[in-house]
Parts: sequence; C-alpha cells; structure tokens
Amino acid sequence: MGKKEESGAGMPRDNSDKCYYDDITGAIGNIPLVKLRHLPGEYGVKATVLVKPEFMNPTGSVKDRMAIYVLKQAVKSGELKPGGTIVEATSGNTGAAVAMFAAANGYKAILTIPDKMSKEKVDTMRAFGAEVHICPTAVPPESPESYYETGKRLHRETKGSYWVGQYFNQNNIEAHYQTTGPELWEQTGGNFHCFVGGIGTGGTVSGVAKFLKEKDPSIEIVAADPEGSIYYQYHKDKTLIEPHTYYVEGIGEDLLCPSIDFSVIDKCYQVSDKESFLMGRELTRKEGILAGGSSGTAVAVALRHGKTLDADKVIVVILPDSGLKYISKMFNDDWMREKGFLE
Repeated sequence: MGKKEESGAGMPRDNSDKCYYDDITGAIGNIPLVKLRHLPGEYGVKATVLVKPEFMNPTGSVKDRMAIYVLKQAVKSGELKPGGTIVEATSGNTGAAVAMFAAANGYKAILTIPDKMSKEKVDTMRAFGAEVHICPTAVPPESPESYYETGKRLHRETKGSYWVGQYFNQNNIEAHYQTTGPELWEQTGGNFHCFVGGIGTGGTVSGVAKFLKEKDPSIEIVAADPEGSIYYQYHKDKTLIEPHTYYVEGIGEDLLCPSIDFSVIDKCYQVSDKESFLMGRELTRKEGILAGGSSGTAVAVALRHGKTLDADKVIVVILPDSGLKYISKMFNDDWMREKGFLE
C-alpha cells in the first residue's frame, strides 16, 4: 500500500524501532472489518455482511482520511503556507478533521456548516479551536447565505487562506483511491463481491470504486442516497430533481459535485430518514456498533441489496461516522418522536 505515514493510513512499517506517530493524523486508517451477526438473518439476507467502522478514526469519521490527505498535499504543493488559515464548507465531519489537522500543525481553521447539523458536531469543531459559522440549510446552494457560498466568501476575505473545496477537489477521490480502496483489498484478499457506501461529496465511493474496479471489474458498487437528495434520480436517468431538506447528515446533496464519478457506480438505492435512523439504532442495539444515521442508510441499502445475493457472497459496507455525534438526535427518543420517526 506504499507510504502509509505520508497518506495518514496507519503505523509506518518501514521503521521498526519507532513505536509512535509524529502527530495524531498518523493514527488515521487501518480500520478493521466487522461481521454483522444478527441483522442480516433478521432481514432475510444470506450473504455475509462486513462493516468497516470508520468512526474509529481520530475525529470519529471516514472524512479524516480525505481531509488529511488533501491538506498534506496542499502543504507539499505550497498552497497551504505554514501558520496559514484553512477554510471549508462542511456538514461537520470534514470540519472536525480539518480542525484537528489545524490544531496539531499550527494552522487556523474557519468552517461553515448548515444549521440542521448536530450540536455535537459544532461543539467538536470549536473544541479544536476552529471558528465556526452556522448557515441556513433551507436555501439554494447558490444563495449567498448557504454554507457553500459563505465559505467561499470567507476564503476570499481571508488573505492567503487555503480553500479545501471537498465538493470539487479531485484529491477527495484520490485519497480513497490511495488509502481506503487498497486497505479493503488487502483486508479481504480481494475476496468479496459488493461494496456499499453512502454518497455525499462522492469521494469515498468514487475513490474506493475506482481502485476496486481496476482490481476486479465484477465487484458491484452500490451507492446509498437519502430521500431529498438529487443523486438517486440522476444516477437513474440523468435528470436533476428539485432537492428537499432531510434530517440524515453527511450524505446526499443538492448539487452535482465533480468529486463523484457515476461511471463506477453500478446501482443506487434511496432511503428515508426514518429507515436510516431506525436502522442505525438497530445496528447499535443488536450489533453493539454505535454508528450514525448515514451508517444506518448504508446498512439499510446493504440489507436490501443483500436479499438479491446468494449465501456465498460477501458485502462490505462503509460506516461513515460515530453515533456519539448524534446522541441528541437519532438516539434521543423525544427528538425521534418529535420528528415522527418513532411511534
């Protein structure tokens, strides 16, 4: 898999007398696979379902991989100067990773986030010392009030700042092509048949899929999209629907991102907020895996698609982030009842 210390994908293997990382970003990656023992049988799935709990990364999400890869590339290229300022628009997970990198390496972080995101995410970014701007969710992406446009404005107004631009940065895809894809292949020995992941910026699924398809074109790539997002319909017939607000965080989108490659996605399923949250709660209570709503979306899709597969097949599912980020929401019975997700 190459130079893991540089990519932030695990303990360096070329220096046996060194038993520590130079900073916290070295602890990113090498996330194990875990078999689901109960849910597949309950949902009539005979195939083996393996999940990759990416919340075991330092800030609790898969976005640690991408953000740190992108930022280290920016440092190498000189785009991110020592002591400079990093600006990004985020749904919270990328922001936490950016804030972690900034804190560990002497940078300032300015982050924008929609107001639908959990308080836990906002508090985490501020805990790292980031400046956080909360923006309205229910506005078009081109609105000056949106978190996209607010982020770009703050970047323009902050002299010498670096704009991560995860929605457009091709290093978003490259990060997962270089780290997550090879890690999955190595862990399974290439012996699996289907990869399932949620699509937000699309970088995780696109990068992993690109790597896997080069290794074995027969591996099915299945995307999970929340109801309200534009991706499901676009993948189906290349039409753009009018997006609407939904509660699950970190996946789906209201604009097409250059960081998603639809050519490597074989199938796409759409999942409601209610199904996402209830599946996330089941994953916690029946498998002991405390993961967030987007993980519920991905597992729901894996189980739905898994019903079409034989018993000798293996499905691998990315669990993007931790349920600790949503204790006040999907794991709060009062919040769930208020939103109509719990009887």
